[in-house]
Amino acid sequence: MEPLLIVGSEGFIGRSLKTYLSERGWKLFGVDLVKGADLVVDITEYDRLAEELKTYRFSSVIHLAALSNPPSCGSDPLRCLRTNVLGTQNVLELARRIGVKRFILLSSANVYGPRPPLPVKEDAATAPRALYDYSKLMSEMAAQAYHTLYGVPVVIFRSWKVFGEYDSPTSAVSRFIDACLEGREITLYNGGRDVTDPYHVVNLCHAVELALRREEAVGEVFNLGTGRAVSIRELAETIRRLTSSQSRLVDLPPRTPEEAEPMISYPSIEKAERLLGYKPIMGLEEGLMKVINYRRLNANH
Repeated sequence: MEPLLIVGSEGFIGRSLKTYLSERGWKLFGVDLVKGADLVVDITEYDRLAEELKTYRFSSVIHLAALSNPPSCGSDPLRCLRTNVLGTQNVLELARRIGVKRFILLSSANVYGPRPPLPVKEDAATAPRALYDYSKLMSEMAAQAYHTLYGVPVVIFRSWKVFGEYDSPTSAVSRFIDACLEGREITLYNGGRDVTDPYHVVNLCHAVELALRREEAVGEVFNLGTGRAVSIRELAETIRRLTSSQSRLVDLPPRTPEEAEPMISYPSIEKAERLLGYKPIMGLEEGLMKVINYRRLNANH
């Protein structure tokens, strides 16, 4: 069986996906910038990427690699666009030349903007507000071009706020959990007024596997989440309750001027349910408890 190529294999979602898919019998090959990957290479360097992988054949490509921190994108636009747009194009070209059965691109719900019609459907207008959002929309357009013009079997997932055991310590869920376990203040950017759909990464992994198997997925864009609206303040309060913490919530200003207007966004997942047979397999509190227990055991709390 030809392996799957996971680009961005050593990040939070990549590590989670490797665990999930390998447990289900998939053969995997990982590419990343950091040690631990089967191949350490910068995807912005197409010639080197193609040379290193010229003897390999992959059944499908799952493209996760991106500069995903919005403030970092805003402060270094060249790096953001090179990684998120040029890097995606390079991986698409590699997939075209190999002739893969599936190319799965992880995009972001941020492309819909801060105040889309609710619940957000895939045909809603896009309204990016920060450079990160634009970069994800441009990567989608590159993928759609390769599908339409060259027949690359593309699937695009627009993800809401995914969390999990391997998440960055600076993510909202990790920060809130660590603050509660250590008895520190829980800081809420923009007063925690943003509303999103936080969900455990196992649901994303489940959706990716469905897309690998379902021909109905090809050429489609899917919202990914649970369909539930949760404010960041509510998320912090839930974590505080689950950890039995007395930590105090402290409001902070927005991280960037673009984020001053709260994002109010949660998805309709009807299309993924209908075409993929997708149903969330882990709820919010169960997922949070898994991460709480993981961070309690692995972060010296």
